[in-house]
Amino acid sequence: MPPFDETGAASAQNVARRTLMQTAGLGLVAGLIGGAPAGAQPTDAAIWSAEYWANKGDVKLYCFRKRLGAPRAGDAARPVVFLVHGSSMSARATYDLTVPGAGDYSLMDALARSGFDVWSVDHENYGRSSRTESNSDVASGAADLKAAAELAAKETGATKFSFIGESSGGLRAGVLAMQYPELVHKLVLLAFTYTGAGSPTLARRAEQTEFYRTHNRRPRDRDMIRSIFTRDKEGTADPRVAEALADAELAFGDEVPTGTYLDITANMPLVHPEKVLAPVLLITGEYDGNSTLEDSLEFYRKLPNGDRQFVLLANTAHSVVLSYNRKQVWHAATAFLSAPPDATAL
Repeated sequence: MPPFDETGAASAQNVARRTLMQTAGLGLVAGLIGGAPAGAQPTDAAIWSAEYWANKGDVKLYCFRKRLGAPRAGDAARPVVFLVHGSSMSARATYDLTVPGAGDYSLMDALARSGFDVWSVDHENYGRSSRTESNSDVASGAADLKAAAELAAKETGATKFSFIGESSGGLRAGVLAMQYPELVHKLVLLAFTYTGAGSPTLARRAEQTEFYRTHNRRPRDRDMIRSIFTRDKEGTADPRVAEALADAELAFGDEVPTGTYLDITANMPLVHPEKVLAPVLLITGEYDGNSTLEDSLEFYRKLPNGDRQFVLLANTAHSVVLSYNRKQVWHAATAFLSAPPDATAL
């Protein structure tokens, strides 16, 4: 039985037994708590969406928003969550992908059905956002998030936001959390890399470091997109996902920026756990070639906030949000983001 019911709502009884056993065995995860946050509308309401543009100086950043029902005056405030994409794909292809015949792959829809006001942003030189000469490194991505959060604050009235970032999206969100702790409510870091020590994928990628230093773009064709789902462990994702992802992304061209690849191969660590004050949920795949379990746990142990959880997903590789086990990600993230606050701090 999947950890989400037919509406996508979280169910604490359905969380994967093996995931709980692994995380509990490490002594690192609190009980996952289901249920939608306060102010959520019934799950039979229609999902409303809208497009926006945030300004980072002269750079136009494409933002996309989903929630249950259009905003109305007098509505109860809803918790706002940003979804932050990685190095090779734009936001909607990552978090709102349609895969014909293969089931639901939209984390945006899942979170909207659970009562969140869900936003995403295409970073500079990705998707629909402005094209510049920048290599769009992690620092640039954190600045993108700051600009997008300022826009969301005007639209929603929120002053703090939760962020879910996969791969280098987690690095961008983590840097933002260090720079602007007052903006960040909670962090969910998916397929996150701390130092990269011992990573076979990053060892191979490091062979191209000089190319990343001297070029602001790298090729990204259909075969490269397919390799995301096969390089660590075949059988962890539906092959139809790679084709749908390639169809969506190649409409924006066959090149992407090199900045995050350069950062990951030459400048790690970029996120220093001692400086991340927000509550953090780390979710990593059993076969993630971008980070060893030891490296992930080292980051986890150094986090100063006791409100933290670690989830190890069985039979899952680097791309957790587009894997067969994506609904376990939905469940864990929704439970963490909607958990009641620490009663001793009230």
